[in-house]
Amino acid sequence: MIVLGIDTSLDACSVAIVRDGEILAHLQETMTRGQAERLAPMVREAVQQAGVAFSEVDRVAVTTGPGSFTGVRVGLSFARALALSIGKPCIGVSTLEALALEDGEEGARAAVIETPGASYVARYEAGAAVIAPRNIERGEHEALLVGARLKGPGVTVNAAALAARAARLDPARYPSDPTYLRAPHVTLPGGA
Repeated sequence: MIVLGIDTSLDACSVAIVRDGEILAHLQETMTRGQAERLAPMVREAVQQAGVAFSEVDRVAVTTGPGSFTGVRVGLSFARALALSIGKPCIGVSTLEALALEDGEEGARAAVIETPGASYVARYEAGAAVIAPRNIERGEHEALLVGARLKGPGVTVNAAALAARAARLDPARYPSDPTYLRAPHVTLPGGA
């Protein structure tokens, strides 16, 4: 199975193509802005490096957040459109799940993301969420994650690990819907 993995949710733009667990191409650029401009060229370059055609891709995997609102939207929009155009499923994986489980699913694993406006945490045991992705107060995660292998803060998603894991995921259980864990911080005119 050939899977294209995409992450634009944090401070990088990362794409990878994996065939049956083997990494064929993996590109990552650190950036806090500009994912919209770089994503399509990076995917095209990864496909060329991998020596596969878009029609050979069996599924597209993408991080769904939490993370940068714009970054999440860029990745989701691109992944959904590409999957639709090639007639293949789009697998959505929480950024926290992708981080926590990128090195495997055995034992207790957790991830923390800290952004200027919020902090997020999730904990998994044997690959299943025991603390689903949620918003927390800064510093609250230490008590929740005792004994877990921890990723974060200040990490980026490994798109190759995301793609390799997505080959085993059920598309019906992993829709490509955004994971927003806090209310928008925008006030509309008139205070609404």
